[in-house]
Amino acid sequence: MAWIILAVAVITEICWALSLKWASTAGDWRISAVPILLSFVNMGLLALAMKDLPAGTAYAIWTGAGAVGVIICGIYLFGDKVSLVQAMFMGLIVIGVVGTKIFAAE
Repeated sequence: MAWIILAVAVITEICWALSLKWASTAGDWRISAVPILLSFVNMGLLALAMKDLPAGTAYAIWTGAGAVGVIICGIYLFGDKVSLVQAMFMGLIVIGVVGTKIFAAE
């Protein structure tokens, strides 16, 4: 169950980061509340996952998968540009996340 909670935390992390960009362009103070709310949900889910997972494992997966997710979503939602070299390094992050999950001591 902790892995599922961590996966939801990663999705929330991606939404949180993208909501920061959205809030910065919207210009409405109510929209600025979205990233604040998501940060509480995000941290709560990460903390809940860490009850049953090692902190380093959970945090490494959360940050790595979240970073790659934000980059990919930024490309599609905001037209962000990514070079081939950046894409290759993103691939290394994915390899690291998958390896961390596969070899996690539970």
